[in-house]
Amino acid sequence: MKKTTPFTCSLAELAQRLGATLVGDGERRVTGLATLSDAGPQDISFLANKAYLKYLTETRAAAVLIHPAHAADCPTARLELDNPYLGYAQLSRLFDPFNAQVTAGIHESAWVAEGVSIGRNVSVGPQAVIEAGVTLGDDVVIGAGSVVGCDTTIGSGSLLHANVTVYHGVIVGERAILHSGCVIGADGFGFAHDGQAWHKIAQLGGVVLGDDVEVGSCSSIDRGALGDTVIGNDVKIDSQVQIAHNVQIGDHTALAGCVGIAGSTRVGRHCMLGGGVGLAGHLTIGDGVQVTGMSLVTNSITEPGVYSSGTGAMNNALWRKNAVRFKQLDDIAKRLARLERDNRDA
Repeated sequence: MKKTTPFTCSLAELAQRLGATLVGDGERRVTGLATLSDAGPQDISFLANKAYLKYLTETRAAAVLIHPAHAADCPTARLELDNPYLGYAQLSRLFDPFNAQVTAGIHESAWVAEGVSIGRNVSVGPQAVIEAGVTLGDDVVIGAGSVVGCDTTIGSGSLLHANVTVYHGVIVGERAILHSGCVIGADGFGFAHDGQAWHKIAQLGGVVLGDDVEVGSCSSIDRGALGDTVIGNDVKIDSQVQIAHNVQIGDHTALAGCVGIAGSTRVGRHCMLGGGVGLAGHLTIGDGVQVTGMSLVTNSITEPGVYSSGTGAMNNALWRKNAVRFKQLDDIAKRLARLERDNRDA
């Protein structure tokens, strides 16, 4: 790793990268990205939420990414585009200092087995371990202390931050990002009981991650018992998520923190699971399903839409009353049915 000069770019160059319409001095250069209230004369900022309009007129930013509908209120140069938040996402990667710190090469303290296939411009950090039979694609970055198990493939442009563990026989697609502490390919939870003791079932499958997958810190994706655990393209997984053996997750699905998915469940494409959602095993969740935070799903969901089961916090005294009434719901429903029947018969 090495430090370099900050990223700098002209407004004209940024507008071209984003496909934005520039209003202002295209030669002006910026070196940073900041909020409307924090930006200085060398920064570019953005307005993606109407709640922050109040900061627009007083911003000191050199330029602002903005929707054309708010252009009249902008006191400085502007880059107009229909989705300023997407523009912000694209710019954030340009200004990320980590990109400037990575240099190709294998650190002298890293251990790389003989015969490992290493592509061009690969970076392997201090104390990293690359076992036999591994393939590292072009522009792969393996952070300090990370371990890549035997016969694993890491696709081109993928990044393993420090202290990532990828077990044997795993396939990681291109441009994946694996954050510190995540574990890909550990044994799934498989045991047989003889009436007194548990007997381990060897987990013989692997894990396949698609392209553009991101896995947050301290998340676990278990290897399959026989077939593979499969994570589709562009799946985004937050921190502290548990994905059990033989789970399949469709393309473009997002899982927020502390989601837990039990074994052999299938989640469709373009799904969103809120923080703390739990999915029981052997379920099928169709495409386009959203499950709100802290919900427990125990049955398959076949129709797209928003689903909830967790209840919001409330005053404890009220919660206690409602908890008692919840236990009475079945009796109340039966009494209501009897009253309706009696009224019909009257």
